[in-house]
Amino acid sequence: MAVNTQHLGRWRAGRALKAARQYPLIPIAILILVLVIPGIFANQVAPHDPIHGSIPDRLTPPVWLDGGTWDHILGTDKIGRDMLSRIIHGARISLTVAMVSILLGAFVGVSLGLVAGYFGGTVDHLIMRLVDVKLALPSILLALVLATVMDAGFTAVIIIISVVIWARYARMVRGETLRVRELDFIARAKVAGASDMRIMIHHVFPNVANSIIVLATLEIGQVILFEAALSFLGVGIPPPNPAWGLMVADGRVLVVTAWWVAFFPGLAIMLTVLSMNLFGDWLRDKLDPKLRNI
Repeated sequence: MAVNTQHLGRWRAGRALKAARQYPLIPIAILILVLVIPGIFANQVAPHDPIHGSIPDRLTPPVWLDGGTWDHILGTDKIGRDMLSRIIHGARISLTVAMVSILLGAFVGVSLGLVAGYFGGTVDHLIMRLVDVKLALPSILLALVLATVMDAGFTAVIIIISVVIWARYARMVRGETLRVRELDFIARAKVAGASDMRIMIHHVFPNVANSIIVLATLEIGQVILFEAALSFLGVGIPPPNPAWGLMVADGRVLVVTAWWVAFFPGLAIMLTVLSMNLFGDWLRDKLDPKLRNI
């Protein structure tokens, strides 16, 4: 009987995971309602100031535990700052960093990938060797080196993450461009007298845009995780800003006595990354014609 129950539990978990991958709109909707919308309107939604705390209220537990109050639903940290307010403001920081970093990194990577794939030859060789060098460097080590020569701050984190991720776009777009440039409509555009820049922008780029969108969607979760790791290590968003990684770092020495300080921001990171990965998988299946009927 125990074996059957175990198999039943695995079967239900498998069906739930399959359903989440095929229909990610439910977790995405939950994520938007719980994190994205409150993050956008953080100043209006957050019940307390995320930076200034109250020493008498320090380490107040969540409302459902003994000593908890409705004034601090998710409790407070070691200097009395409201955890719910900091998580809401941290959502805005994480999502903004992710979006801007991906836009900047994708712009650089896509531009270099288009040039390398379209022109080939020496240009392709030089750009791809640069990509190989970048991909050979450990991302976290590169980020730490860049952080030592830049002033810590919002702009520095965006630049660091953009430098880390651009090569992925360059390699993917270069491969797609090599395929597209051999198609008949590219040859007809050249015969018609279209310039190389016009062909790349108006003919090649639209045919690789789907792959770029999928990669960017999958990158959102990874960038949020990377930004949290940088903040956790002390080289990301500087304190007292309510970055999720900083909040986890603040709570690591309080796991036994005040577990909520690290648990709730960690949970926010996990749910965001999971939702973005599910959405990216679903979007890839929808945009890739080879996977639509699988």
